[in-house]
Amino acid sequence: MPKGSINDIQVFLAVAREQSFTKAAAKLGVSPSAVSHAVRLLEERLGVRLVARTTRNVSLTEAGERLLHSVEPHFEGIDAALAALTELRDKPAGTVRVNSSEHAATSFLWPAIELLLPEYPDVTFDVTVDNSIADIVAERFDAGIRLGERLDNDMVAVRISPDMRMVVAGSPEYFRKHGFPKEPQELATHSCINIRLPTHGGNLVWEFEKDGKEYKIRPDGALAFNHAGMARTAALAGTGLAYLLEDFAKNEIQKGRLVSVLDDWSPAFSGYHLYYPSRRQMSPALGLLVEALRYRGA
Repeated sequence: MPKGSINDIQVFLAVAREQSFTKAAAKLGVSPSAVSHAVRLLEERLGVRLVARTTRNVSLTEAGERLLHSVEPHFEGIDAALAALTELRDKPAGTVRVNSSEHAATSFLWPAIELLLPEYPDVTFDVTVDNSIADIVAERFDAGIRLGERLDNDMVAVRISPDMRMVVAGSPEYFRKHGFPKEPQELATHSCINIRLPTHGGNLVWEFEKDGKEYKIRPDGALAFNHAGMARTAALAGTGLAYLLEDFAKNEIQKGRLVSVLDDWSPAFSGYHLYYPSRRQMSPALGLLVEALRYRGA
């Protein structure tokens, strides 16, 4: 294939990813007209329309989609192989892009990065805090962090935390007024603070298990937040009961500002895992982070 065709394909991939000639041009450091010209030349060589252009946006035709899915993995493999050559340097270098929930980023990711920064000044950590479950491949992250280890088959999961569990917690003042629930069913008579899931749009299901019995409850309540920190704040204010990660609430529980209930109905589950695509060759910089985060037991 002529060198010009390879360059034009790289330009096409940038347009497909950014869905914009202007954004692709900025990414590549060239003019929008140069990007448009390269895509048009590629279309002329192939004899098919790859991009549907309108005044407002850019979308791929069926041929464009097929080309994207056919060639993108090969170019990603080339990029990964070139990045892996940094192993020949004295120290790893490059950027590691990670998508993580706020709690995982604060409690596990940041402590690891803080230790790595002084020793590896040529490594840049680009962290996006996002409580939804991101498509790390589509959004071009090197890795993501989520609870549990149920991942797609083409992902590798590395445990980075011990087992965790959820707790129902409220303020001492709330319990003085409303009493303590002894079974999950009794939550129906309590004011519950919901957490709205960013990915699915619904509220988090409160799950309980004891002696082989399972209960899943989606309680009603006057408050709902898309952020666990706000649910914890509302519980501290005495407005109701919150369903929180025990690790996220433990400081307030230890200080007596929150009290957990139904503990015997709250079994442990698999904790946080770092995950990344198995088909990509791991860069030395990502390898550093994986080893720094890897959970090795108590």
